[in-house]
Amino acid sequence: MKRRDALKKLAAGTAVLAAAPVLSGPRSGTVHSRGQVPSGVARIRKGNMNFRRLGRTGLNISEIALGGSPLPDERLLFQLVERGINYIDTSDSYENGNCERKVGRLFKALGRDKIHIHGRFHLQGPWTEASIIASVERSLRRLETDFVDILGIHGVENPDHLTDDRILGAYEKLKGKYRFRGLTCHVNQHTVIPKAVECGLYDMVQIGYNVFDIQETENNVRTYSDYLGESGIRKLIDLCHGQDVGITAMKTLKVGGRRQDLGVYKAGGLSIFQSMIKWVLENEKIAAAVIEIMNEQEMAEDLAVSGKGLTAAERKMLHDHIAANVGEYCHLCGSCQSACPQGLRTADFSRGLAYRESYAKADRARATFAAAASAAPLSDCRDCGACERACPYGLQVRERIRRASLDLS
Repeated sequence: MKRRDALKKLAAGTAVLAAAPVLSGPRSGTVHSRGQVPSGVARIRKGNMNFRRLGRTGLNISEIALGGSPLPDERLLFQLVERGINYIDTSDSYENGNCERKVGRLFKALGRDKIHIHGRFHLQGPWTEASIIASVERSLRRLETDFVDILGIHGVENPDHLTDDRILGAYEKLKGKYRFRGLTCHVNQHTVIPKAVECGLYDMVQIGYNVFDIQETENNVRTYSDYLGESGIRKLIDLCHGQDVGITAMKTLKVGGRRQDLGVYKAGGLSIFQSMIKWVLENEKIAAAVIEIMNEQEMAEDLAVSGKGLTAAERKMLHDHIAANVGEYCHLCGSCQSACPQGLRTADFSRGLAYRESYAKADRARATFAAAASAAPLSDCRDCGACERACPYGLQVRERIRRASLDLS
């Protein structure tokens, strides 16, 4: 089918899209007050997709959402939306702005009210209120829309930034160009997320959450203790849910993202990737698992699990995978970084290594490493081992840093 004909067909809509619940109310950009969590339908089944309520935003979003770093080609992107995905992560840093341009063309083909987007701005360089506003305005032009559903801060590490006058001033002046406020958090979430909930200014958060946060153990499989409880992630999720702050999960397929052949981990014909998504969605307090889907095989694999529960065989398979790989997995909890007396960005070095080794994102890996090295050069390292003593999982942090330096510097 020619692209023009495909666009016409998609613009006409499908049964799935027509049935997908959307919220098309006013775009106020107002702050919601805290209070009793409203009652209502938490999950809706339409077609072959489940939709869940994203906290107090009231948005009903597909429980399988699409990450934008990167987005697939437009043909596949349109198919994904046609099959029920109605929530997409965007950022000005993804694909050098092309992620937002793809979504803009999607809006033209399908209509703005069919898709909810989480647009984000970064706090990079000598950022100001004016630079934030300018960044958002550029994103809106690339998206070819006059508003985003959620305007979020990308990668918050300092909780004080959440109430910084420059950020709050930008939000105030951008009212009408977003509906709700949000944030993503890669490092230091144990101080950032409570502050986001406490201040009452943010309607949703996106955190890393995957099977390496598994909390139950098998008697015959040696894994590790209750990370979800010990690290406080369970408390963070409960805290958000208790104040009706919506939660989406990123980093859900920690295998890594290249979907390498893990045929050894299968249960009843289902792949480990499907089981990982199921595990995330078992938590009913999570509104959506945000996943990168790059080809038709991944599309068929991921969308097939919506509304499906984990089997006993799949659960055992996940435990086997964790037991075999936990020694090399960094949770990015930031404990090593906080403990470093020289202020090295150890968690960021580890994140850059993960982009390189697990996600095959070489450019992003080098950029992450370079930014971390610029903030505190590796030459400042005294090889004191404080990072490894602070790591609750016993990772060889110094070896990971050396590997990152060899591969990425």
